[in-house]
Amino acid sequence: MRVSEIFYSIQGEGKLAGVPSVFVRASGCNLRCVWCDTPYASWEATGGDMSVDEIIARMDSLSPSASHVVLTGGEPMIMPEIEEIASRLQKRGTHITIETGGTMFKPIAMSLLSMSPKLSNSTPHTREGGKFAQLHEQSRLNFTAMNQLISHARSTGADVQLKFVVASEDDLREIDDVLERLAHIGRESVVCQADVLLMPEGVLPEVLRERTPWLAEVCKKRGNRFCPRLHIDLYGNTRGT
Repeated sequence: MRVSEIFYSIQGEGKLAGVPSVFVRASGCNLRCVWCDTPYASWEATGGDMSVDEIIARMDSLSPSASHVVLTGGEPMIMPEIEEIASRLQKRGTHITIETGGTMFKPIAMSLLSMSPKLSNSTPHTREGGKFAQLHEQSRLNFTAMNQLISHARSTGADVQLKFVVASEDDLREIDDVLERLAHIGRESVVCQADVLLMPEGVLPEVLRERTPWLAEVCKKRGNRFCPRLHIDLYGNTRGT
């Protein structure tokens, strides 16, 4: 599996914000989000190939007692070895968060499905345009895969969070459309408002501070969970955090 980085840090986003966790960041992604904060694991993919044994050994060397592991990317679900890694971690009793854009399904072991459906604010019209923007737009929402992931998580007792990157009020209408389309697929895809996380778009502390008060009020009105970016406050937008 091609790995960009493995590090031990504080979870900065979602329901487990603040929990010390080992992060395994797969290198490579099938999307090209314009605001992606890890281009080195996406369209400018870096890193090297590691076996499952090497990955787990590296994790243990960073924190032998870590109870939480986050499998992220890039897009970890495109990696053929991701199921084996998750299975071995599950047998050790590790809490496994799967961070995915929800564009493809695998029946992977997980404790928390952290799915981040990509809104139209992610399409790189200006940065790349042409075929890459078109491919991203065609691929960013896969409702069948999202439904399968949610159903699988619930059938195995895993928790679910849907995390949306919000840059403007227009994004809220699009989020509601995504949730309605998921609910239309089946009852297993209905997500309660408290499991819908709204996260301000931005990688600079001053930008996040500017957008946070507005988005916090939106969450209060809608019943959604506000999603901070704690790691930005703690470390800035730096690798290995």
